Amino acid sequence: MYRRIAGEVAVLLVETPGGQWGLPKGTPGGDEKLEEAAVREVVEETGLQVDREGKIGTIEYWFVRAEEGQRVHKYVHFWLMRPTGGSIADHDAEHISVRWFSLERGIERATHENTKTILRKAAALLDAGEAAFEATGPSDTG
Repeated sequence: MYRRIAGEVAVLLVETPGGQWGLPKGTPGGDEKLEEAAVREVVEETGLQVDREGKIGTIEYWFVRAEEGQRVHKYVHFWLMRPTGGSIADHDAEHISVRWFSLERGIERATHENTKTILRKAAALLDAGEAAFEATGPSDTG
């Protein structure tokens, strides 16, 4: 999730009860497509309505479900998303905080290196899109 304020990119991070900062994510339900699950999870976890843009990338990691003592191999897919409405005050109880950070501060604040990598990839995509927009000019955007 990103927004631009006075030309600067800000990113939205969520904080877990354990004090870890990261990006909203979750698991698709039933026949839900990855893109649909990504939007649903962002809406639920942040309280914001969003428009989904281009795909950023995928991370993979392992974790242990403490209650089951089972190792889980997980893939998480991320897309650029912009807020279109809602309020972070309406975020779900899964996170103790939802906050906007400057892109640089968000990269610093993110707990896990794979999250930092996704944020850097998002920054590169946003820079490339801005360069493409500047090269074609506003009249070419519809």
